[in-house]
Amino acid sequence: MNTNTGKIENPDAKLSFFERVAYGIGDYAGNLVYSSISAFLLVYYISVLGVDAGVAASIMAVSKIFDGVSDLIMGRIVDKTKSKWGKARPWILRMSIPLAVCTVLMFSVPASLAGSAQVAYMFLTYNLVSTIFYTGLNVPYASLQGLMTTNQYERGLLGNFRMLLATFGTMTVNTVVLKMCAFFGGGEQYSQKGWTLAFVCLMIAFVVLNLITFFFCKERVVDTENAEGARQEKGPSVIKCLKSLVVNKYWLLMVIFLFSLYFMMSTFFGSAYYFAQYVLGDESAYAITANSLSMAQIVMMFITPFIMAKIGKRWTGLIGMVAAAAAFVLTALAGQSVTLVVACNILKGAAFGCSAATMFGLLQDSITYGQWLTGVQAVGMGNAASSFCMKVGSGIGTAALGWILDAGSFTADPTSASAIASINVACIWVPVITCVIGTVCLLAFDLDKHYKKAVDDLAAGKWKGSQPDTFNDYYNQ
Repeated sequence: MNTNTGKIENPDAKLSFFERVAYGIGDYAGNLVYSSISAFLLVYYISVLGVDAGVAASIMAVSKIFDGVSDLIMGRIVDKTKSKWGKARPWILRMSIPLAVCTVLMFSVPASLAGSAQVAYMFLTYNLVSTIFYTGLNVPYASLQGLMTTNQYERGLLGNFRMLLATFGTMTVNTVVLKMCAFFGGGEQYSQKGWTLAFVCLMIAFVVLNLITFFFCKERVVDTENAEGARQEKGPSVIKCLKSLVVNKYWLLMVIFLFSLYFMMSTFFGSAYYFAQYVLGDESAYAITANSLSMAQIVMMFITPFIMAKIGKRWTGLIGMVAAAAAFVLTALAGQSVTLVVACNILKGAAFGCSAATMFGLLQDSITYGQWLTGVQAVGMGNAASSFCMKVGSGIGTAALGWILDAGSFTADPTSASAIASINVACIWVPVITCVIGTVCLLAFDLDKHYKKAVDDLAAGKWKGSQPDTFNDYYNQ
């Protein structure tokens, strides 16, 4: 029984174009927060507040310990949630306004604070945003993709729409944030007033967009009965959920893949503004270099559904990883040519379009396979644990960026040879390494040969070990 409408819904449903867009809009909204943190929080801390890069990076790194724990808690909450709106949708509604308010506060450090008081305020607001409210919204949002349909191709399309709209969100942030800060700051790009008012406007849009996702997406995949025909009212324990994940090699491969990708995005996007300003010698080039990547990614995401239909999600993502690694190497050879860097970023964008469009669909497929493999439905925990790894990757990546810049004495002299070298390491060579790791993960991700049987068995109320003795041996451990 579907908790959204009271009607029986087909869990293998094909979705309308509008519902796919409504789901993707949720990640557009999410990236008004996430991309702002990735691209501009260190800029805000360093250039507006004058905080040392190493201190700012350490705040983010330490905070990710708490952030990871909150992901697992939120995943458990999603798995146990029962409401007329389903498991995931109510949390999108509940968390939107608190997250918007705290994001404004994060970019509004009072001028009266200094020293340890300033650091404490930064730590508190960053954790309110990332550890509590972003987690409280993003884990359910990620889970929603797996609860809307079990159809493998539709999940791929949802991932495609999600990342397409997420890229628009990133592009919006790259294009308007600094301009809005300057506009509201009376022409001064690094005034506190400008940053506060800019994020008030962005967060109003954030709340409205999340309401669209909440109202126009449906949850069709509900708790299934176990092999003995008895519904698990309380759901499996946390230990059983985690056990069902760690024995699932495909989920583990996606966790490593997502960790690497988000680590790379933090070092790359976080250093992109400084790359334009100090390596290319033209800070105004930031918009065109960043947006050329985003535009190429957007264009590619209109093409990826046709590619996925021909060769599948795994090979589409694999092509993207290989192309991305090549594009970063070519950037190292481009020197200070803005034209060549833009060309390389177009290739990166097309490559990211292939990988980003497929990664969350592959994750949901791995979670479904895990349910078939172990008999445990852990949609919330599966997404939460992977989100934990993504956030840890992102946080460690941001911290690594700060430490790399600190090692290059960036704060003391951003134009020195060591500072320029540190920017190149963060913006080029770290991404090359992580793209290679992602390529290896996707080469090993051969789930296609098992997926159809897994879905067919689950639809029939069966799982891999559904013989009574095997089921009881596993479930009573």
